[in-house]
Amino acid sequence: MNEQRSKHRYLPIGYKLMLTYMLFILIPVSVIGYVSHSIYDESIRKHMKMNVRGTLLQIRDNIEYKMRDMVRISSLLYSDYDLYRYLRSYEEGWDNYDRMTKEVLPKIEVATKSTGMKLWTSVFFRNESIHEIYKNVIGDENPEDGSWSYDIYHLNRIEEKEWYHQFPHEKYGFTMKWSQIEKDEELHRISLLRRLVDTYNPLQLEEAGFLRINVTIQELFDSLDYSKIGSGSVLYIQDESGRIMHQSGELPAAYSDGQDELDRSYLMIQETVGQPSWKLVALVPLTIIQQDALKVRLLIIFICLICFIVFSFAGGFISRYFAKRINKFVSVLNAFREGDLHKRISYRGKDEFFQIATALNNMGENIETLIKEVYWNQLQKKEAELEMLQAQINPHFLYNTLSSISRLAKFGQNDRLQQMVLGLAKFYRLSLNSGKLMIPVPKELEQAQAYVDIQKIKYGERLLVQFDIDMEIWPYSTVKLILQPFIENVLEHAWCGDRIHIRIVAAREGDNLLFRVIDDGVGMSPQRVGDIFDGRDHVNAGYGIRNVDQRIKLHYGPEYGVTIDSRLGIGTSVSIRIPARHD
Repeated sequence: MNEQRSKHRYLPIGYKLMLTYMLFILIPVSVIGYVSHSIYDESIRKHMKMNVRGTLLQIRDNIEYKMRDMVRISSLLYSDYDLYRYLRSYEEGWDNYDRMTKEVLPKIEVATKSTGMKLWTSVFFRNESIHEIYKNVIGDENPEDGSWSYDIYHLNRIEEKEWYHQFPHEKYGFTMKWSQIEKDEELHRISLLRRLVDTYNPLQLEEAGFLRINVTIQELFDSLDYSKIGSGSVLYIQDESGRIMHQSGELPAAYSDGQDELDRSYLMIQETVGQPSWKLVALVPLTIIQQDALKVRLLIIFICLICFIVFSFAGGFISRYFAKRINKFVSVLNAFREGDLHKRISYRGKDEFFQIATALNNMGENIETLIKEVYWNQLQKKEAELEMLQAQINPHFLYNTLSSISRLAKFGQNDRLQQMVLGLAKFYRLSLNSGKLMIPVPKELEQAQAYVDIQKIKYGERLLVQFDIDMEIWPYSTVKLILQPFIENVLEHAWCGDRIHIRIVAAREGDNLLFRVIDDGVGMSPQRVGDIFDGRDHVNAGYGIRNVDQRIKLHYGPEYGVTIDSRLGIGTSVSIRIPARHD
C-alpha cells in the first residue's frame, strides 16, 4: 500500500511536459503579442513624429526665410559705405537737401521696399544736420497706414530709452536683436534692432545711427497653421523667455496643469527657429494614435488566442507521445538502481530513443566492470599518495638534526638543545597531520617556520629568512609539505658564501594561491631545471621537487604545480601554484 501511495505522489512526466509546453507557449505568445503591439505603437508614433517634424521644418524654413529677408534689408544699410560717407558730412543748405533727396532717402526706401512684406523702418541718425522725416511719434507709433513705410529720427530721441541702454555694443555686425519694444507687444508686432556703425576708423568703431525694422507677428508667422498637422493639434512659437508670441489652435487645459499631464495627453515636437533660439512647438493629441492602436491591439489579441489554443492541442499530443517512451527508460533505470543489471529495453526505430535504449543496454553490461575499474584506480591513487607521503619524511634531515642535538648535548648547550628538540617535535607533528593529506595554509606556513627555526639553531646568523604573507590566503587549505622541501634544497645545494638569504612569499592571485621560495644562492642552469622535471636529475633535490609537483598535479590537476626560474650566480625563484579552495 505504501509503495502504491508513493507512486501517485509525484507528477507524471506527461503532465510535466504538458505544463512545460503550455508555459513555453504562453510566454512566447504573450511576449510576441506585447512586442508586436509595442512595435506598432512605436512605429505609429515615429511615423507621426516624422510627418509632423517635416511639417515643422517647412514652417520653420518659411519663418526663417522672412527673418533672413529682414536681416538682408538691415545689411543693405549696415554695409553701405557710401551711406556712412554721407552721414559724416555736416553741410547745410542746398548740399544737405541734395544729399538727402538723392542719396540717403533712396537708399532707405529701396531697402525697405525690397521685400514683399509690409514693413515699417525707423532709422535714427547721430548726425543732427540730417533733417528728421517722420509720421509716427516715438512711443506712440501706429504704423498701420500703408502709405508711409519709413521714418527718420535723430539718435537723441532714444538715447534715454532703457531698451537702447541694454542693447549690446557693436561686435562686427553680431549685435542684431529681435525684440518687442515700445508699443510692439500692444500692436502685435516685433522689431529687428541693429546698430549702424561707421567702420571708417577700424580702431574706434563709431555708432553712426540705429536701425529698427518693424513687422507684424501675423505676417512674420503667417505659415503657422495647425490644420497642416491635423484636427485638434496646436502650433505655437515661444521666445527665449518661454512666452508664447503666436499660436494656431486652442491650447489644451493640460497645458496649464504641468508638463507631466501634457505628456500623457499630447505628443510634443519642437524645433528651434532662427538665431534668437525661438521654439516652434507642435502638440498632437494622442487620441489619434490610440484609435488606430486599439484596432491593432484587438487583432493581435485574437491572433494570440488562436495560436494558444492550436499550440495547446499540439502540445498535449506531443507530451503523451514522449511520456510513453520515457516511462520505459525509467523502469529500466529503477531496475539498475535496485541492483538488477540484467534487465534490458527493446525499442524499434532509428531515432534518439533507439540510441538511448542501446546505451542503457550497454551500460547494464559494463557497469559492473566500470565499478571495479574505478575502485581499483582509487586504491592505486591512495597507495601512490601514501608512498609520496612516506617519501616526504626525509631521513637525512632527521639524522642531521639528531646529530646536531647530540653535539649540543655534548657541549652542554641545554637551551639550544631544548629549542631544537621542541622544533623537531613540532615539525613532525605538523608533517604527519594525523595522516590527512590536506592542511590549512596557516599550518603549512607554521610547519615551514618550525623547519626554519631548527635550521637557524644550526646556522645561526648565516641564515636569513623572511616571510612575506598576505593575510587574504588564511582561510584556504593546501596539500601539506609543499614549502619545506624547497627550503631544504636551498640549504643543501644553494650556498655560495658564508651567508644565504631566503624569502618566502604567499599571496592570492585571482582564483589561485601562489607560494614562492626565493634565494640568492648559486642558481641553476636551464638544462639542470629541465633535467629535474624530466626525471634525469637523481639527486635529493630532484626527487623532492618532483614529489611536490606530482602531488599537486595529482590532487588539483595538470594546470597546477611547480615552476622554477633560476640563473647561475644570481639565485633561484620557485613558484608553487594551487587553486584557492576551502578544506
